[in-house]
Amino acid sequence: MITLAEGLRLPTNGLDYTILAIYFAVVLGIGFAARRSVKTSLDFFLSGRSLPAWVTGLAFVAANLGATEILGMAANGAQYGAYTVHWYWIGAIPAMVFLGLVMMPFYYGSKVRSVPEFLLHRFGPSSHLLSSVIFAVSSVLIAGVNLYAMAIVLQALLGWPQWVAIVIAGLFVLVYITIGGLSSAIYNEVLQFFVILAALIPLTVVGLKRVGGWDGLTHSLTSSHGDAFLTAWKGTGIGESNPLGANWLTIVLGLGFVMSFGYWTTNFAEVQRALSAKNLSAAQRTPLIAAFPKIFIPLVVVVPGLIALVMEPTLGKSEGGLQYNDAIPVLMRDLLPNGVLGIAVTGLLAAFMAGMAANVSSFNTVFTNDIWAAYLKKGREDRYYLATGRVVTAVGVLIGMGTAFIASSFSNIMNYLQTLFSFFNVPLFVVFIIGMFWKRTSAAAGFWGLLSGTVAAMVNYFWFYKQGIISIPSDQGANFVSSIVAFVVGALVMVVVTMVTKPKPAASLAGLVYGTRSPGMEELPAEGDDAWYRKPALLGWGALILAAVCYIPFSL
Repeated sequence: MITLAEGLRLPTNGLDYTILAIYFAVVLGIGFAARRSVKTSLDFFLSGRSLPAWVTGLAFVAANLGATEILGMAANGAQYGAYTVHWYWIGAIPAMVFLGLVMMPFYYGSKVRSVPEFLLHRFGPSSHLLSSVIFAVSSVLIAGVNLYAMAIVLQALLGWPQWVAIVIAGLFVLVYITIGGLSSAIYNEVLQFFVILAALIPLTVVGLKRVGGWDGLTHSLTSSHGDAFLTAWKGTGIGESNPLGANWLTIVLGLGFVMSFGYWTTNFAEVQRALSAKNLSAAQRTPLIAAFPKIFIPLVVVVPGLIALVMEPTLGKSEGGLQYNDAIPVLMRDLLPNGVLGIAVTGLLAAFMAGMAANVSSFNTVFTNDIWAAYLKKGREDRYYLATGRVVTAVGVLIGMGTAFIASSFSNIMNYLQTLFSFFNVPLFVVFIIGMFWKRTSAAAGFWGLLSGTVAAMVNYFWFYKQGIISIPSDQGANFVSSIVAFVVGALVMVVVTMVTKPKPAASLAGLVYGTRSPGMEELPAEGDDAWYRKPALLGWGALILAAVCYIPFSL
């Protein structure tokens, strides 16, 4: 999954390890500080719905900025070039804006504690249970990827045995989430966001200086990889070839619509941060605030991948022994002095822990509320579920330690994650979007649409693609196609089933279908929330326009 090359051992010293120790101490300190606010299960799972928008917004983007994204998107940058920016400007920003402007009023206004709970109200227990199981499985799979990838990286860079890295990072995540709940995870994610930037910005600046600035970088890559390598759209016509193995249609529909909206609007590891906001206005602004730093993340993730390709031309080639996943570690080894190196290692570790913590906290919420409390142990007192949540957190960390071995066949970890998203998130998005905009959609349609979409994506990937029945140039291209297949099959099944089954009574759909309102949506803005610069529509359109402008230099 993330096999790093020999010879990447970093020349760390006592100063670097001191920085690392200080970071761990601060992480635990935040956990113990957050413990004082955890008195109920709502405090533990959703921070008592009390956090300001700027905190939840930064946590929202940090939860996604795990080291799997840092290493994976840098690897994509080295492998696919400027085509990688699609994952951000068309594959994230529009969906984040849609979540904030359209879907958060339904999530927050209905006062649900999780994404599956929304499906319970809209479609009933069958869809609720199926989606809860899917969420639980996908959460521990992705959490395990972060933990195992971190162990491999620390073994290569610092010489730590894998089991030591797994135990140390897993223990710290377990302790601060078990003690402080979601508040601890969120405040640590805010800290981790700035630590990650403190690691990546120097790496990018020093790397650009080493390769002769932006002009030197573009000249080198154009000479070695052709003009199209640093453009976002060139070569994406239907029937044309490009490193990504996808055309504009699969990029726009597969990545930009289906996969992107499926991930950002239904992935509870992200939505949970918005649900912890103090009011509806703050919940809406959470993904919109997060969209602005997300726009500029390629500058410190994708660009280093391009720099590494210039500094190490054998990257990704069998004769050199360096994988695309080695891009960031190679730059850390070759460019950073001690002290700054310690910050970079700490940032990488912070990114792994942020990604893992986001998925563990969503796993404990979904398993406790949507499976254990809903179907196995109903009607217990609140402190019982609070204790259960802490136990489930430990179980989630332990399961996560084992699940990532499933991904061992993937040389690019982003390929693996995108495969999971096409299997699990896209079918959920189909159910959400049709159920939210079509009142007639029946309860049975929700269940069968979710199940058929998931099965269709898996069949397309494991049978049609892996068995060579259809020819797709790359794993990423196959993921885009799987996403489209999942969406189309799930949507068709939902329409057919709806036509032959009875819809839910209209009175039960208040606040669950577009055009209806629940009492929670009538919440008045808090003092200051009606300021012009806090208007969700202004933030949303501003993010969309800025993302479109960012495409201009990569479209010429």
